[in-house]
Amino acid sequence: MAAKKTTKTTLETALKKVPAKKSTTKKVKSPKSEVRPSIEVIARAAYLNYRRRIEKGLPGDPRSDWLEAERQNSGLG
Repeated sequence: MAAKKTTKTTLETALKKVPAKKSTTKKVKSPKSEVRPSIEVIARAAYLNYRRRIEKGLPGDPRSDWLEAERQNSGLG
């Protein structure tokens, strides 16, 4: 008795006909790298804010001078 040639199963042939499924996960864009000013730059700007505030006789404190310097150097101010 001669051996029968095996044919590919119907599942294998069906899988070849089905196109590959695309990934459903969305790629998340990474935020643009943020360049932050150095502490030295902020400290100098805070000092200048302090000097300006004292010369003009304006109210304030060192913390507000520092926060203003950060805002000025963040590119938002």
